[in-house]
Amino acid sequence: MRGLAADLGIDLGTANIVVYLKGKGIVLREPSVVAVNKLTNRILAVGEEARQMIGKTPGNIIAIRPMSEGVIADYTYTYRMLEYLITKVCGARRLFKPRVLISIPSSATSVERRAVIEATKAAGAGEAYPIEEPMAAAIGAGLPIGSPSGNMVVDIGGGTTDIAVISLGGIVISESLRVGGNKMDDVITRHIKRVYNLMIGERTAEGIKVKIGSAYPLEGEMRLEVKGRDLVAGLPKTIEVTSEEVREALAEPISQVMERVKNVLERTPPELGADIIERGVMLTGGGALLRGLDQLLCRELNLPVHIAEDPLSCVAVGTGRALDWIRTQQYGMLAGATQ
Repeated sequence: MRGLAADLGIDLGTANIVVYLKGKGIVLREPSVVAVNKLTNRILAVGEEARQMIGKTPGNIIAIRPMSEGVIADYTYTYRMLEYLITKVCGARRLFKPRVLISIPSSATSVERRAVIEATKAAGAGEAYPIEEPMAAAIGAGLPIGSPSGNMVVDIGGGTTDIAVISLGGIVISESLRVGGNKMDDVITRHIKRVYNLMIGERTAEGIKVKIGSAYPLEGEMRLEVKGRDLVAGLPKTIEVTSEEVREALAEPISQVMERVKNVLERTPPELGADIIERGVMLTGGGALLRGLDQLLCRELNLPVHIAEDPLSCVAVGTGRALDWIRTQQYGMLAGATQ
């Protein structure tokens, strides 16, 4: 009967949710946003449709992110968001509930892990299992995690950055810090406010990061017109920002990530360290797409640094590939702590 039910791998991210359907690959990718009518408590939109509403809704409607820093911030809206997405993939009328493997940050507490599992089951999953994000990212990036050699992965998501050294199918050393793409957006917003007295929204800050953001000096520096509200006059205003000043603003969160990566390398056993010198570091997650981040890490660590082929999908693909291992001893190593 198992074959009649869907097996899903879900990357439950702070910024995006990516769903992998066994046998088909990635079937859904939506922002982790829910639009809610405060008066009726009814969900009006989920995903991209809800994201378009951020900062543009009337007083009775709010667009919220129920995930914060990789873990559940609002249990009710998280499970309802998952319910919507599982129904979208599997259909409203199904004979069997799907089996779901869902990603969690390596730093998640037992309470936070349990909340994710319970929310997934409440959303319609028959069985729900956790997998640590850096392990899923390594599997999705195609690293040989089962070999007796060191593999290092740095997964930079929307809310967290997970760093891990993996060998023989298990995590040897890992660190997680609550710094990711959202923190980068925040520092850009603060910079624009402090320097230009201009208030910009979350989507505008993300657009600046994507269009001209960088971690390393560019061959051709860029400029971008930014629209917002003048805090002095209270009127709409347009300014021009440069890629150099955005890079300067991003230096703070990037340096935090760099310090943690160095810390993990310092604690790595010498034999595994030798493997990492040869193999290098694998970057995954949306943060890996920041211009020049691989170059900066390469210079600072004096190691080869590679960006995964599809960094945004690595965790979801890894959860999908790991579905076959759920009932094996290997899954116990992948999942990390007890469920």
